[in-house]
Amino acid sequence: MKPSSVNLDRLNPSQLKAVKHFKGPMLVLAGAGSGKTRVLTTRVAYLISQGISPSSILAVTFTNKAAGEMRSRVRTLLNEDPHGMWLGTFHALGARFLRQHGSLIGWTSQFSIYNTQDSVRLVKAISKSIGLDSSRWSPKALVHGISDLKSQLINPQEFLEEQSDSHDIFKRKIADIYPKYQSALKEQNAFDFDDLLVKPLEILRGNERLLDNYQSRFEFILVDEFQDTNKAQFEFLRLLAEKHKNLMVVGDDDQSIYGWRGADVKNILEFEQHFTDSQIVRLEQNYRSSGSILATANAVIQENTKRKGKTLYTEKPSGERITLMATPGEIDEARWIADRIEMFLMTGKESIASNIAVLYRTNAQARAFEEVFRRKGLPYQIIGGVRFYERREIQDVLGYLRLISNPRDQVAFERIVNYPRRGIGGKSLEYLKDWAQSNDTGLLDGAIEAENISGMPTRGAASLVEFGTLIQKYSSIAFSTPIGELLGLLVEELDIFSALGIEGPEGEDRANNVRELIAGAHDFRANWVPESDEFIEDGFSELDLFLQEVALIIDIDSHDVSTEKITLMTLHSAKGLEFPTVFISGLEEGLFPLHRAYNTIDELEEERRLFYVGITRAQDRLLLTRAGRRRRAGEIVHASASTFLKAIPKSLINRSGNLGSKPKLHLRSSTVRSAATEVRKNRVFGAGVTGNEDYVTEEQEFVEDQEFNQDLPRLVEGERVVHDKFGSGVVRSVSGFGKDLKVAVDFEGAGEKKLLARYAGLKKDY
Repeated sequence: MKPSSVNLDRLNPSQLKAVKHFKGPMLVLAGAGSGKTRVLTTRVAYLISQGISPSSILAVTFTNKAAGEMRSRVRTLLNEDPHGMWLGTFHALGARFLRQHGSLIGWTSQFSIYNTQDSVRLVKAISKSIGLDSSRWSPKALVHGISDLKSQLINPQEFLEEQSDSHDIFKRKIADIYPKYQSALKEQNAFDFDDLLVKPLEILRGNERLLDNYQSRFEFILVDEFQDTNKAQFEFLRLLAEKHKNLMVVGDDDQSIYGWRGADVKNILEFEQHFTDSQIVRLEQNYRSSGSILATANAVIQENTKRKGKTLYTEKPSGERITLMATPGEIDEARWIADRIEMFLMTGKESIASNIAVLYRTNAQARAFEEVFRRKGLPYQIIGGVRFYERREIQDVLGYLRLISNPRDQVAFERIVNYPRRGIGGKSLEYLKDWAQSNDTGLLDGAIEAENISGMPTRGAASLVEFGTLIQKYSSIAFSTPIGELLGLLVEELDIFSALGIEGPEGEDRANNVRELIAGAHDFRANWVPESDEFIEDGFSELDLFLQEVALIIDIDSHDVSTEKITLMTLHSAKGLEFPTVFISGLEEGLFPLHRAYNTIDELEEERRLFYVGITRAQDRLLLTRAGRRRRAGEIVHASASTFLKAIPKSLINRSGNLGSKPKLHLRSSTVRSAATEVRKNRVFGAGVTGNEDYVTEEQEFVEDQEFNQDLPRLVEGERVVHDKFGSGVVRSVSGFGKDLKVAVDFEGAGEKKLLARYAGLKKDY
């Protein structure tokens, strides 16, 4: 293919320089909306047009959607698929590597991938076995601690030795759990998400010949969202690029927002120190946002000191100025936003609801928007709630597939052994576990031998044998049967639709979800990419690949732009997306930025980068809101305006009076009346932000629901919860609003209970 085969005419000079760069390391500082995806995809196509084999190219993205989009665009530019190129997320590429080479460290190729819930369940079981009180030592916190250690490449034995004399009792507990947790993963032939990053590095470092093969193969390496890489990811890239040094990383230090999960902004800030003779290209022309929005973003981010430095510009008009709004409370804030949305849709400012996003700092803030939007009948979707693949009925069916693929998956075994109910009680399971442990074998092997286990109840033994035989049957045909067909046969034999049918209307909804899962399994083959054939040739089944894809789906992959619904999501989840209209709520000290951000300059700067990310999601209009007080931990907390707002030039701010008529609502209490009076008296977005009239708001009166508490857990149909008295259960339905919010929960031991949410004390069950 000749160079002229790839059209470079649409590139600006900076983009063209990045695309045509050939040899040596390069850092592309790509500002928000500057066309970095175009640069990455065009560079891949350009390299191939210059005679570089696709199999010599490794391209790493941070989302599955981005990987799919990149492949599609490259295919369009070349008029053919880049067959042989490795393209995907760090986790997907790590899983691919481990399918092929995991045996070098003791795993088989049919391993399971444990999500966070699986990891928490495993840690909970380990804690129980060593007498560790899970109510005092949160399994979720322990898993988070282990994850942090893995991202820093600290192994279990190293940490255990390091903490042997530690005065930090929590770290000592992690040190106790970590080796046992990792051993359990190996016994169950499973990797957690962090292992998908860490274990490939471990294998390459321990196998010089294999390392040389991969270093030789990948002549060109391209990485997106480099600012969000952690130590393990950085070391993996540095190791692979050591021979050819043709590493191009694309990122934006101003959008580094994942320090809390191990990402290190120093990876991009110190790139030139690690890769000498590197070139830097800045993409500063923004194609997304209006002039006013972009000027706001520039003004905010310039407050940070630790950055490479760039200033975005646009050729688009200035557009609408930024709107600031203060309300007495969080319900008032939600109502004001809902009113503005209704007005935008009614007046034609926005044509469809999917053009609008409401962003917030914490998931707890979503409750107020859900309540108000439901009352008003506004359509919405929440990104970051209970995802499709996390729903109870879907996890149950996937549990069968996981066990069929990996007979050693104990977490999956325990989840499905009595679903649908087949009369296997707790006593039978205890006998089974004891026998499996004493015979150093798995639970599935024990189920097959259940009738020979001393003391095992007769009914339990028969049911266990039946269950084990069923799994063996489908394991024997898994490789030769397309995944859609396999899943259809399994669901039919289990008679899952009948089991769900007895649950009433909610059960029918769940049955439809299972049908959607089956349809998705059939579509999986239709969306086959060439690399999948390579896996099949290497001995993997469609089942293995399907489970891998499902396990690696993340929140942003679930964002549906085709549905006509308002999007509610955290600022973190909004990364990489764009909307014509964006609301950023909760701009209050202690909430955004969070109180803990003031511990260090680094944390505060990351919070400011998060605000910058939110601002740059907006294309045409940006509205910023705050509440004068919120109910937190059962108390009313008064809050001042976020310090971040001080940086916004007053010339960019729009008076809220331009937004239409004020709501005519009634005050309920002296407390609310006092707060509303305070807002009117100050007549500013936040006293202390500025003292000039550019922050003037309309005089507003609102109804405040004094029983509303945003710290109560969001209850979503299908998710698992735990009650102090009734134990674990599944949410069947949610009804009512505010203090009258009711929830129906089907508890495993106590049946269905209808509870008043504010008194129930429900917690999420992992």
